[in-house]
Amino acid sequence: MLKPRMIEEKMLILLRQGKISKWFSGIGQEAISIGVTMALEDDEYILPMHRNLGVFTGRKIPLEKLFAQWQGKASGFTNGRDRSFHFGTQEYKIVGMISHLGPQLGVADGIALAHKIRKEKKLCAVFSGEGGTSEGDFHEALNIASVWDLPVLFCIENNGYGLSTPVNEQYRCKDIADRGIAYGMESFIIDGNNILEVYTKILEIAGDVRENPRPVLIEFKTFRMRGHEEASGTKYVPDELMNEWAQKDPIDNYRNYLFERDILDEEKEEFFKKEITEEIENGLKVAYAESPVTFNETKELNDVFQNKEYEHFEKNSETVNIRFVDAISQALEQSMQRHENLVCMGQDIAEYGGVFKITEGFLEKFGSDRIRNTPICESGIVSTAMGLSINGMKAMVEMQFGDFVSSGFNPLVNYLAKVHYRWNQNADVVIRMPCGAGVGAGPFHSQTNEAWFAKVPGLKIIYPAFPYDAKGLLNTAINDPNPVLFFEHKGLYRSIRQEVPTNYYTLPLGKASLLKEGEDITIISYGAGVHWALECLEEINYEKADLIDLRSLQPLDEEAIIKSVSKTGKAIVLTEDSLFGSIASEIAAIISEKCFEKLDAPVMRAGSLETPIPFAGTLEKGYLGKERFREKLIELIEY
Repeated sequence: MLKPRMIEEKMLILLRQGKISKWFSGIGQEAISIGVTMALEDDEYILPMHRNLGVFTGRKIPLEKLFAQWQGKASGFTNGRDRSFHFGTQEYKIVGMISHLGPQLGVADGIALAHKIRKEKKLCAVFSGEGGTSEGDFHEALNIASVWDLPVLFCIENNGYGLSTPVNEQYRCKDIADRGIAYGMESFIIDGNNILEVYTKILEIAGDVRENPRPVLIEFKTFRMRGHEEASGTKYVPDELMNEWAQKDPIDNYRNYLFERDILDEEKEEFFKKEITEEIENGLKVAYAESPVTFNETKELNDVFQNKEYEHFEKNSETVNIRFVDAISQALEQSMQRHENLVCMGQDIAEYGGVFKITEGFLEKFGSDRIRNTPICESGIVSTAMGLSINGMKAMVEMQFGDFVSSGFNPLVNYLAKVHYRWNQNADVVIRMPCGAGVGAGPFHSQTNEAWFAKVPGLKIIYPAFPYDAKGLLNTAINDPNPVLFFEHKGLYRSIRQEVPTNYYTLPLGKASLLKEGEDITIISYGAGVHWALECLEEINYEKADLIDLRSLQPLDEEAIIKSVSKTGKAIVLTEDSLFGSIASEIAAIISEKCFEKLDAPVMRAGSLETPIPFAGTLEKGYLGKERFREKLIELIEY
């Protein structure tokens, strides 16, 4: 406990000297981090928060590396890309937080799920403050862990204030531990300032959880003696409360306990302090000596995704005429056979086979460990998928409808998308997104929301239009170690058929398909828009167009677009999405920037109406951009 306390005291001095930019103090809470860390085995994951420096020192991370991290140096854990405790390290089995707090709890579920599937007698511990328990992710994570009997210790540090908001404005139950009852799990209240109570109780609980996997909610009663971060101060805390908790300082009290029993004396204590001081000063010396991190554009761009060479599996000559939905099912089944560590999660995907019956029969073939019905909690399940990846598994999450991904938006764009760039941890996750209008499903089951994600660095976006492409690209997406959103248009599921190879094969991401060749106009689309374009070209009997099916939106095949437009001199981009801020707008901008001197007409766009998607058939038909595309295409032909 003394080491993190002395590090913090040094950091507060450096903060005042302007040598570090920010500090979140855990002074007064050291017993929790140290007690939990020492009670766990070294190869069990811990997911700490701001005030858990003792987790990092308890796992014996070299101080020069910690100091380099806090100074934004390259030898830290994030290459200067993130600060303070926002990092993880597989070497020390620590998974750092993100500022949104809540997703961390679901990540612990995924890590624990991997242990349970592999029948390992392991658990993980995840930290949150009492403020974080107000987030929906807290409740989703506890519910998932309870329903699945996951070996997670949910460690809640109740330190009295969420920044300046006291607990009586955070929740109305007497104790946070009471919430365990609602989720059907054991819960305990521990004096977080008593190192012996923390250590012995966690040691006992952890031993039992390893033998009988289940979640446990633990509320540590403690107090934050400094500001939320140093700039915020503690003026909002009554003096008498500060004085009361100062008397409960975990280090002072344990020191007195050891002195009274002749286990520690002043000479030994001074020896410890001298040893720690030298370690701190040596670590700072090494960190200070390191040059500031340098910017290298190529390195920055290359580190957004985990690099993995595309592995090609050739199609065979045997084919079968199947629907789009069958091709998705085939790919998923063959990928499950190929990857024994692949876990599928989604609402109603087990016995029921999913609302579109894509996983029908999978439960019998692959078992309930790998085909998992989930509670209705998209955010928690996306976070769980991230945890599976951290612990060496692959995850496929089926959004029942792509619209519902908004409930899982935060972990997707702030955790999965950024995690490799931040600390070199990949997110081996595919999110399947049944999407699209034209089936009378109304505003909440019809969106084609790929543009929400295409601008987020770190996500790959795939959107096939044909069964053959859907199967090959889904196989590749599952092989890819990065997060992939795989859009599947519901209107194509049972309306489009094609000859599809029966074997396991792959297609490269980021390669468009040229469906028709012509000299006068380039049409660029994806998903259902490709079929609108094919129908329109047939109706107007026009044969002078290049028709490009993008298939992949991120990465985007810019080369195919530029090559075609440079040849034809005219371009129209079609999307089912509404136009403003759409993929079509971005592609139009690329064409205008890179093909300007080759253009013989303005770049045109066609899309759906700037309204939510209506339910009634006549309104939906008017909403969709099919007819507007026809008008724009004729206008471009005649330009």
